[in-house]
Amino acid sequence: MERVPLERKVLSENDRIAASLGARFAAANILCLNLISSPGSGKTSLLERTLESFDRRERVAVLTGDIQTENDARRLARFGFPVRQITTGGTCHLDARMIERALLDWRLEDLDLLMIENVGNLVCPSSYDLGESAKIVVLSVTEGEDKPLKYPSIFHKSELLILNKIDLLPYVPFDVVAAEANARSIHRDMDIVRVSCQTREGMAEWLSWLDRKRKVSRAAAAAC
Repeated sequence: MERVPLERKVLSENDRIAASLGARFAAANILCLNLISSPGSGKTSLLERTLESFDRRERVAVLTGDIQTENDARRLARFGFPVRQITTGGTCHLDARMIERALLDWRLEDLDLLMIENVGNLVCPSSYDLGESAKIVVLSVTEGEDKPLKYPSIFHKSELLILNKIDLLPYVPFDVVAAEANARSIHRDMDIVRVSCQTREGMAEWLSWLDRKRKVSRAAAAAC
């Protein structure tokens, strides 16, 4: 009988910390992006291709979440940017307190882009604000095109859908047009980019979207 009140209390506390994080990010002129997907959709590969495209002088950092292991952090650290693994030990999502703790000894004034790779899950992460500027949902073509209909919350809350692994389209029964239509039936104004981390197809469009968001963030900060 106490489950609903307890859940509300947990989410209320998370929202309080997330609001504080959001204010800190805004004060430091940081664009914070929260990447969410099912396990195996290719978030880490996407971040690898993204980081390798940046000049090493870019003020970029990554927090990556997993239930166990630091494998993703090791993969991403080789590009020379600050990377930290958050191991949840069983929790199926990151929460604002985890982000707050992970940032304790990082100088936010040295960053202007923070990318958060959430735990692989389309359900739980949609309920937990991390103080981010935007959520991004990644859907691979090895999954069903009805995923937006099955998991509407995260598609409704995300500004961008990245359709990943499009190099596999000749080999899997995935209807891209239906997937995009399903996503836009949930979020009409959602941006959509098709990407292959193997062939690099679509990476220019993704990086262009990212660059536009960074420019908007800088302009907003300058106007304050």
